[in-house]
Amino acid sequence: MLQIGDQFDHFQIRAHIAKGGMSDIYRAYDLLSGKEVVLKIPDAMSIGDPAQYERFQRELDVMRTLDHPAIQKGTGSGTYNNTPYLVTELIDGRSMRDLIKEKAPLSPEESIELIRKVADGLAHCHDHGIIHRDLKPENILITAEGQPVILDFGLALTKGAHRVTYANLTSAAGTPDYMAPEQIEGHRGDQRTDIYALGIMLFELLTGAPPFSGDNNLAVMAQHLKGGIPRLDKKQPGVSAHLAAFAARCLQREPEDRFPDMHALLDALDHLESNDISILDRIAERKSHFWHSPTFIAVGSALLLLTAIVILAFILQALHK
Repeated sequence: MLQIGDQFDHFQIRAHIAKGGMSDIYRAYDLLSGKEVVLKIPDAMSIGDPAQYERFQRELDVMRTLDHPAIQKGTGSGTYNNTPYLVTELIDGRSMRDLIKEKAPLSPEESIELIRKVADGLAHCHDHGIIHRDLKPENILITAEGQPVILDFGLALTKGAHRVTYANLTSAAGTPDYMAPEQIEGHRGDQRTDIYALGIMLFELLTGAPPFSGDNNLAVMAQHLKGGIPRLDKKQPGVSAHLAAFAARCLQREPEDRFPDMHALLDALDHLESNDISILDRIAERKSHFWHSPTFIAVGSALLLLTAIVILAFILQALHK
């Protein structure tokens, strides 16, 4: 890890901002332009992975393609001492994760305003054939003016992009709390994948916690695949049934049951009263039929098998007396 004051190419390190995925992220001073920037440099485990350079180049191409106040801009890339790096603009703000820790649950009005601005930026991405696929509070900075800015397009899917395999990255790319079911199943996803993650973040802003939880990543992913969707209006006082119905549609298990695209989502967010609240009754019905779920059947089968083994052990012990 670089230290404050170290020089990397024509950049002087000012601070270590974060460690994400396969990279270290630094605040740095560009000795050529005289501006402060953000440097993204692969960590020691990733140096030498040929896919790392392609990841950075793809991320830079994405950020140069997009021009929107809710999207961080890329300014350049390079290689220094055989190490690739990416340069982006410096955003002065705090992460949505910090906001959630400090203020959640937020009011419906504040939550809707933030999510709408993020959705507007995502609509711009999708209109240019770019799917983010790693949306989470850590990847969104909020400026002092209240403008959220989407960061980290390293896992973005672009038109005609081929699969890239990273030596130190799991095949199920993403963060379990925010991964759509189709990502967990190994599919590449589409704009409805970003809609699912946006629904998770809305739920977290309103309640202080994501809708699905577990003791480990596998347990969380199982909840995405099989768990019932919690009703926001029952979980958090002050949330209307129409807003709960909006969130529930974002979080549908099957992509075709979600909003078809980000523009339809924005329209539904702007006209909450038009959201069909009958979806909430269907959620309750699925929960009441839990005993028919694969999870319940699997647990029940395991308990029956364990009971049979215990009974057989008692019988064998009795026969040997």
